[in-house]
Amino acid sequence: MTEKFSFQLHARSGKARAGTIHTPRGEIRTPAFMPVGTAATVKAMLPGSVRQTGADILLGNTYHLMLRPTAERIDRLGGLHKFMNWERPILTDSGGFQVMSLSSLRKMSEDGVTFKSHIDGSKHHLTPERSMEIQRLLGSDIVMCFDECPALPAERDEIARSMRMSMRWAGRSREAFGDRPGHALFGIQQGGLDEQLRGESADALKAIGFEGYAVGGLAVGEGQKAMFEVLDFAPDQLPEDKPRYLMGVGKPDDIVGAVKRGIDMMDCVLPSRSGRTGQVFTRRGVVNIKNARHQDDPRPLDEACSCPACSNYSRAYLHHVFRSQEIISSMLLTWHNLHYFQEIMQQMRAAIAVDDFAGFERQFHAERALGDIEPV
Repeated sequence: MTEKFSFQLHARSGKARAGTIHTPRGEIRTPAFMPVGTAATVKAMLPGSVRQTGADILLGNTYHLMLRPTAERIDRLGGLHKFMNWERPILTDSGGFQVMSLSSLRKMSEDGVTFKSHIDGSKHHLTPERSMEIQRLLGSDIVMCFDECPALPAERDEIARSMRMSMRWAGRSREAFGDRPGHALFGIQQGGLDEQLRGESADALKAIGFEGYAVGGLAVGEGQKAMFEVLDFAPDQLPEDKPRYLMGVGKPDDIVGAVKRGIDMMDCVLPSRSGRTGQVFTRRGVVNIKNARHQDDPRPLDEACSCPACSNYSRAYLHHVFRSQEIISSMLLTWHNLHYFQEIMQQMRAAIAVDDFAGFERQFHAERALGDIEPV
């Protein structure tokens, strides 16, 4: 097993790339989808079950874990991997996005952000240095720079101001991260939808030097068309020989479109959150299990799927346990969604390996266009 963090590209198909991220805790096959374990758990799933879906790496949330149970407590208890019983790689975000979106009464300065906890109203000060310290205490394998994620739409001057401050924070994050063999620090490109600002951000990050690079500030309400327009140029502005991570994406067709444009890693709460609300992703599009059309249907969600929900239960049963608010509903539907997302990743890796990403993409969209199977 490797003692270092490294990235190896194996194949390309157009701009789509397949590779391996090597870490001391195991290999991450790319393109990779990272399930989100917000509070040190992927909701409704056991860690072993998440691994069975095909996940090589999980994401943890710095903001949530620093507030509860606290990074210091997790460190005393042996670090995040031990704490949550996941021995494979973990990526932690910097806390910046949640500070912007969840906390009330935040006050920003060049130094960092002062905010009140959404849990108990307690006051906290988060800086690039403190974010690096928290992520070190958690023991995550991939650490994200502390940045500001501005809400779109915003004026160009505001996006430029925010991006330049994030680049200064990136430099401070790099310095505070220090020398940690086997661990990686990723820089985050900002700049909204503006190609010139994105280029300036990428140049600033490359000058600092990181083990990987993220495209930040997308999937914040700008819509898929605008996001894809940015992804047509943004990944190309980042180093070719390092992993490229698109933060907070997304739906299956967002993921396929991002990989097509050169993205290697993604994360999103969507498969797990949707599973808990009865929304199921299948090869033939989205199924809403709460609809009455499923109540007498003896067929599986997707007959081509090998997950436990599809292998062992009918749509009628899944409809019943969802309507009855039984816990098994969240468990089975989350498992199915995560399995399906990982299946897409595996299919894309296989297609890139034989230089036929275009063929995969055609079949993916053709199956989704069919819509759900006819009611019984």
